Amino acid sequence: MTDTAPQPVPPDRLHFALPPTFEDPAEERRHRKERLVVALRAFAELGFEDGVSGHITVRDPELPDHFWVNPFGVPFRHLTVGELILANQHGAVVEGRHHVNQAAFTIHAHVHTARPDVTAVVHSHSTYGRALAALGERLEPITQDACAFYEDHALFDAYTGVVVDEAQARRIAVVLGAYKAVVLRNHGLLTVGETVDAAAWWFMTMEKSCQVQLSAKAAGKPVWITHEDALATREQLGHDLVAWINYQPTYERIARDSAGLFD
Repeated sequence: MTDTAPQPVPPDRLHFALPPTFEDPAEERRHRKERLVVALRAFAELGFEDGVSGHITVRDPELPDHFWVNPFGVPFRHLTVGELILANQHGAVVEGRHHVNQAAFTIHAHVHTARPDVTAVVHSHSTYGRALAALGERLEPITQDACAFYEDHALFDAYTGVVVDEAQARRIAVVLGAYKAVVLRNHGLLTVGETVDAAAWWFMTMEKSCQVQLSAKAAGKPVWITHEDALATREQLGHDLVAWINYQPTYERIARDSAGLFD
């Protein structure tokens, strides 16, 4: 028997996944579509699906003004890669067998146009996001997680009905600006990201932060994190790479458990 302590495993032998890069646009397109379907199935599990409302769009790697999106009326839980549709910036379907939700796509198309840095846009009618939106409030820096959105999300402080109007969609894109998210008053949340994974994580964690804020205010008066500490926390947690990393357990679970997902 030896008293020698086990030696640490060298860091270069430990697995740590990072977002992949691609040279072949076809491979990148397949990757983005697979991530899109997994995110939609995750949203079904989380209860973010509400009738035919809710969409995630992802920019095509070769056609930057065309976007892959879930088809109108198909349950998130049952979606496969082969059922996704491709629509142009005007909402016309150019590939696929289903319609696109024009009201949702109008907003997404304008956000994509205004933000060429954005690969994915997420909007769904989640419960706590709608509750915060009904109050016309932004997220407050009352938890570490909420600080990821500190001075990095907007409030679209208007509601004029279902968005099928191009002018209102443009206004939403303008209000979003360079932020990662926007609260649409009386409507819900919208998030964006450099990857599907990041945009989906921002939506998921924003929804949870809305729940915490509403619960905390119902119980008493929340204590705000200071401006300096909230900014510092955002610099640590508010980047898309951090969001991508946080999302990977969700991706792996859905991808492993869902039969036929990538058909």
